[in-house]
Parts: sequence; C-alpha cells; structure tokens
Amino acid sequence: MFERLEQIQPRIDELHARLLDPSVSRDPRQLKEINRELSQLQPLAEAAQSWKSKRQELTDLEELRSDPEMKEMAEAEIPDLQEAISTLEEDIRLLLLPRDPYEGRNLILEVRAGTGGDEAALFAYDLFRMYARYAEANGWRFELLSRSEISVGGAGGKSAIGVKEICASVSGETAYSKLRFESGVHRVQRVPLTESQGRIHTSAATVAILPEADEVEININPTELRVDVYRASGPGGQSVNTTDSAVRITHIPTGTVVQCQDEKSQHKNKAKAMKVLMARILAKQEAERHAEEAENRRAQVGSGDRSERIRTYNYPQNRVTDHRINLTLYKLDRIVSGELEEMVTGLLTDHQAELLKAHDL
Repeated sequence: MFERLEQIQPRIDELHARLLDPSVSRDPRQLKEINRELSQLQPLAEAAQSWKSKRQELTDLEELRSDPEMKEMAEAEIPDLQEAISTLEEDIRLLLLPRDPYEGRNLILEVRAGTGGDEAALFAYDLFRMYARYAEANGWRFELLSRSEISVGGAGGKSAIGVKEICASVSGETAYSKLRFESGVHRVQRVPLTESQGRIHTSAATVAILPEADEVEININPTELRVDVYRASGPGGQSVNTTDSAVRITHIPTGTVVQCQDEKSQHKNKAKAMKVLMARILAKQEAERHAEEAENRRAQVGSGDRSERIRTYNYPQNRVTDHRINLTLYKLDRIVSGELEEMVTGLLTDHQAELLKAHDL
C-alpha cells in the first residue's frame, strides 16, 4: 500500500503537465478524464501527506521517551497519535480502491412493474416514492421524466395509483454512489389492494440505476434517430390531449425506444427523452463491454443486472431483506418512507470489503 503512495505525487505532476498541452485542452474527452483522475488523486495525496507528517511526529515522540523530563508528556500524546495514524491508514486504503467511473454523476432512475399484475404496478409506484423521499432527505434534485400510470380499483371501493413504468432524473454529488446497488428485482409480499379474502400475494418490480451520459461519451447521429410526435393521453393539464406534445424517439441501430409526454411542451418532452435515451445506450454499451467480467462482478455485491432478485419487502412482518449481503431490517414502514441509509451503508461497506480483499489492501 505504501509503495503506491509514493507514485501519487509524480502522477499528479504528470497530469498537470498534460493539462498545459494545447492538444489536450482542445479535447473535451481528455480534459474530462484528466480532471476526473485529479479529483480522485488529490484527496489521496493530502491523506498521504498527513499520514507521513503524523508518522514523523510519532517518531519524534518515541525519541522523547528516553528523556526523563519529556517522557510523561510523550507517553500521554502517543496513544492519540497512534489512533490518528490508524484512522488515516484506513482512509487511505479506501481511497486507494478503484472508483466507479460514474461516481459523482447524476443518474436516471427507472422503475417498472414486473410479475404480479396490478399489485406489481402499485408496488412499483411505492418504490418510486421511496426513492423520491430518500432523494429529498439527501438534498438531491429529483425530476420526473416519464411515467405510464394506471388506476387500480380495490376491494371495498378503494383505489390507488400504480405505474407500469416510471422514470426520473436524480441530481446530486453522492446520488450515484449511494443508489448504484439498487438495480435489480425487488419483491414484495403483502395483501394486495384487490384481495378481498386477506391472502398474501408475491409480486415484483424492477429498478434500474443508469448514470447520465455525456455527449462526449455517446455520439448519436441525428440521422439514426426516428422521432415521432403524437397526442398525449392521461393526466397533464388542459392542453395535454389537444396538441401533439408527446414524443417517442427510436435509436435505430440499437432499437432503443424512449417516450415522454409529461410536459405540455414538445421541446421539453424531446429533451427529457434524449436524456433517458443516452443513459440507456450508455448502460447497454457498458453491459456489453463488461460481459466477460460477469463472473467477477457476481462475486461482489451483485452484477447490477435488473434480472437479479436483490431484495424482499415483507409487509406482514414489517421486514426488508437484502439477499446479497444477508441484511434483514424490521422497519419496512420507515424504509419505504425513505429511510434507506442503513441499507445503503450496508451495501457500500460490503462492497468495499470485497474490493479491499481483491486488491490486497
């Protein structure tokens, strides 16, 4: 570990030198990559410098123990200094771990109803609201991009809103790092709204966390897009059903289709749809690029594949279980209200432990 620390400052100097190169300053992709690496290395360099400084302090104090007049003072300060060094070493180990290339990005959150009919649509909407509340608690911006909702009638005349699919943009410095392990199948066990005899049913919804794509990453040729406009349906105001404001964009090479109709403005719907389209294409490219690493990824917290069952929400027992890390919490009511931090922290801690082991740190 400490040999790697010696390589940090020379690498920082090299990156700063590259920023002065005119050919680099004219290349947005290179600029972005260099600045991203610098942002990762600077905290590590500062921690390494602090560690070296405290190690020198400890050496000096150890020498003072041989002085009868300074021995008591030195021995009083040494334990605190040793604890500070130990904490710094743990911080450095974590900083040395390879960072996800999309850390710090904004993201696209997609929730889709899975198996279970109307109950799955209700559960999908519950999950979406859970993430919206968690985003609010973290101070992130949470913007609805598109939705396909249904009204579900229940026993006794009750009704509720469900969604076949719903999509939002989540903006915040820590949004992706905290939510990236949410992709997968979420299963619910509860008495559905439509159930008149009190029987517990099992249904599911899928969640996808997609990092937002930059234009320098995804170069979409406009001639490869088919853009259709049509009259929106459903809620949205007086003019939503009287103008061709809804937009459907098809990326012909990949067959990716995105549609948006929530805004009254066709231009706004198109902008939102393009944001989702770019995120989906980036996710598709990333999945293809790392297909050969599937076994290695499954050995960690999870592949992030939306077909992987990751969590069960059991309402009768007020229980939520994450199957990847065998974490069970008996506070489902609070979790679906947005108190996800304990679950998120457990996933991140487990992921870091696996990385530390894999990289022998």
